[in-house]
Amino acid sequence: MVNLIWVLLAAVGIIFAAFNGTMKEVNEAIFLTLDEAVMITISLAGVLVFWLGLMKIAEEAGLLRGLAAIFRPIVERIFPEIPKDDPAIGYILSNMTANMFGLGNAATPMGLKAMKEMKRLSGSDGASRSMITFLAINTSSLTLIPTTVIAIRMKYGSVDPTSIVGATITATIISTLAALMIDRFFYYRRMRVRKL
Repeated sequence: MVNLIWVLLAAVGIIFAAFNGTMKEVNEAIFLTLDEAVMITISLAGVLVFWLGLMKIAEEAGLLRGLAAIFRPIVERIFPEIPKDDPAIGYILSNMTANMFGLGNAATPMGLKAMKEMKRLSGSDGASRSMITFLAINTSSLTLIPTTVIAIRMKYGSVDPTSIVGATITATIISTLAALMIDRFFYYRRMRVRKL
């Protein structure tokens, strides 16, 4: 679906440029931004490798297990239908911990595994309550260190690339709480409708 949206946006832009007589500008913009996109990707890869290395060190030192142990009671309350010792809880905790450190790319495989385990638990092809809740939390993703954004700010010469940390923590706490409240609101509303 997202691919279809991007194709539609690109097609509308190109058609508009063709009718507006600005195809030359569109072509120039495409080729000028290609170099910059490649350079940003390479520079971000270096920063992500650095942070992934730190995450691996933190994992080996037991920091991630400690964070997972701290958040386990909260996660078990948010996902009451998942058994406490099920692998899905471990994958959810790993995903949330990686997101907290702004490592969305590292969090994605854990998120996919968590979804696979929750699908196994539900036994159906439809989205279960746990899957919907996890998607809402993963989308809002509580972030303590926005590594990718810091890397982009460093790339473009920001005077203080880490100045966004406080605002990021505040914004992601609010977005995560809002996601949970909206998720619960619609879940309980759906339950009330089924009872009627």
